[in-house]
Amino acid sequence: IQELLRVMRTIDDRIVHELNTTIPTASFVGKVDPGQTCKELYQSLMDAHTNRERIIKNCISQTSTIVKTLKEEREKAHEDAALLKQLRKEQTKLKLMQSELNVEEVVNDRSWKV
Repeated sequence: IQELLRVMRTIDDRIVHELNTTIPTASFVGKVDPGQTCKELYQSLMDAHTNRERIIKNCISQTSTIVKTLKEEREKAHEDAALLKQLRKEQTKLKLMQSELNVEEVVNDRSWKV
């Protein structure tokens, strides 16, 4: 998931470049509609933010369900080391996804400030 998010954040990482190539120089003003181009860039950025947030929240939801199920199983089988290991693994994944949501907020804020 982190690799997918990294690829999906390319537009945010390149926002300054995108703005520089979107807004035409004086020699290209007549050839490009800057309003439409900026509108398309804005929509692309909004779509990217929405999609990433949806993916992260979906992962959090799925992982939370798994953690809940494993906790219930753990209560029934106290001595199951494999179950405990799986529970810890899923809890770590859940914390990672929750931190990705915080990272997403920072990335989004940074992009809009440019």
